[in-house]
Amino acid sequence: MRRVLLLGGTTEASQLAQALAAAHVDAVFSYAGRTDTPVAQPLPTRIGGFGGVKGLSHYLRAERITHVIDATHPFATQMSLHAIQACAQLDLPLLALERPAWQAQPGDRWQHVPDLAAAVAALPAEPARVFLAIGRQNVQPFLDAGRHWFLLRLVDPGFELPTTQGTVVLDRGPFTLANDLALMREHRITHVVAKNAGGVGARAKLDAARALGCPVILIDRPAIPHRPTVATVAQALQWLGVTQAVRGVHAATERGV
Repeated sequence: MRRVLLLGGTTEASQLAQALAAAHVDAVFSYAGRTDTPVAQPLPTRIGGFGGVKGLSHYLRAERITHVIDATHPFATQMSLHAIQACAQLDLPLLALERPAWQAQPGDRWQHVPDLAAAVAALPAEPARVFLAIGRQNVQPFLDAGRHWFLLRLVDPGFELPTTQGTVVLDRGPFTLANDLALMREHRITHVVAKNAGGVGARAKLDAARALGCPVILIDRPAIPHRPTVATVAQALQWLGVTQAVRGVHAATERGV
């Protein structure tokens, strides 16, 4: 009997959860718990970490999981590594549902960097007004640079910046080009720092940067050991052998849903 653990946190994970629920697949949705108000899912949901590889392995055995799908954020490296190790130990099939990385378009002024430290070092010598689109966990190294002003866009309240160093706006994607253009113009943004997360819902800031002629410092995805990977919900369903839901996904795509 099939029982799926879906490691979520992305739009694609939520779409897959809806398809699995519609097809009556026995599945559990897992959130890391970094967002105070996560999107409600149509599957039984657990929130929080597993306790490393050992804890994840124990959970997989205790819950009689037969398949694991990693649809976490492309920068959730630790969870992905733990899933690879735990599934290898238990000989469980693992699939990554990973959105394609963003690719530069004509007019983009992108500088690729390998990590956060390199992104800090790539900031200009003169004071800049930076849209810092990296979440709130890794802000301090940018503040320590000392000469720039930062705009952060977060989902949850409770995180503030020193007024002399920036401001926080609260919003949840997907975002639009018109809104991001207005936001960047309002705050007189000169540079954007972002992680190459891929997908549609957060790309608007890059399109707005192109329109405004702003340089973008783009942090490349961390390296993950090889694992079977697909780019769409339909492909993930096919991997599970869920043909009924695959037909529904194709129909929804054709309607532009």
